[in-house]
Amino acid sequence: QVQLVESGGGLVQAGGSLRLSCAASVSSYHMGWFRQAPGKEREFVAAISWSGGATYYADSVKGRFTISRDNAKNPMYLQMNSLKPEDTAVYYCAARDGSFSAPRSPARYKYWGQGTQATVSS
Repeated sequence: QVQLVESGGGLVQAGGSLRLSCAASVSSYHMGWFRQAPGKEREFVAAISWSGGATYYADSVKGRFTISRDNAKNPMYLQMNSLKPEDTAVYYCAARDGSFSAPRSPARYKYWGQGTQATVSS
């Protein structure tokens, strides 16, 4: 079985920071972060290849968020800085194996965590 567990969400003021973690039962998988607010589609945030050699970011978080992992070992992280109220969402960790084509597509990820809530106040 493949299990993913997110942690690190919480309530912060605009301009603050949060660091999300994702613990996985397996290593050497490509991984990503997605987020979803009520009434909205799940959207891509960031992704990282199994080796850590390739990273991808949504335009809305470039320069503010950083995805990282330690040589494909658990856990992996999403450092979120300069947070804005529009970043408020449930954040999900996801994993996939095989190729890393279309890394921004949620449909390509096979395994998902339960989500962790991040709320940014103004």
